[in-house]
Amino acid sequence: MSFLTDFADQAVILPLALAMAVLLTACGWGRGAMAWIACVGATLALTGFAKLLLAACGPVQVGAGLRSPSGHTAAATIVYGGLLCLGWRRAHPASAWLAVVAALAVSVAIGLTRVALDAHTLPDVLAGGMVGGLGLAALLALAGPPPQRLRPAWLAIVVVAVAILTHGLHVRAEPAIGEVARRLAALLPGCAAPVNQMRP
Repeated sequence: MSFLTDFADQAVILPLALAMAVLLTACGWGRGAMAWIACVGATLALTGFAKLLLAACGPVQVGAGLRSPSGHTAAATIVYGGLLCLGWRRAHPASAWLAVVAALAVSVAIGLTRVALDAHTLPDVLAGGMVGGLGLAALLALAGPPPQRLRPAWLAIVVVAVAILTHGLHVRAEPAIGEVARRLAALLPGCAAPVNQMRP
């Protein structure tokens, strides 16, 4: 499970997102590159903000409790799902819906690893998947049609190259989020509860 979940660690996701922005720009797809940067950035920022708010104000009691939206699930949905959809749209425009199904499968697979590793609750994973799904929908709406110069194989090559270089590394943002949340809790009315234990 750890092997699979590490593909959605920020140590892999951030370099991959940057590499893809460069590739899309190099292919002459300025609109796609800008949509990519905006939607991936907004998805990661929204997930981080939700983590911060929940850490400061306490969990939302939904089922097992929404403690911290799964950043791995959100990131996998927008980045890997986005790449699948953009590449598939270029190669097989008539069956683009299949890419959405594949993106959903990636999101579910990463989400299940987070639950299996006891890193998140099911509501955490669902929240992360929803944030990532919103980002993916925005990406597909804003990117426009891919140019002829973009080859799906190039997307795959970049994913493999980045994964080889970064898989197994970890970005530990939780301590920093926890510290900011402690300070935020003192400033927000009704958020004086003890800060939750942050989950990755």
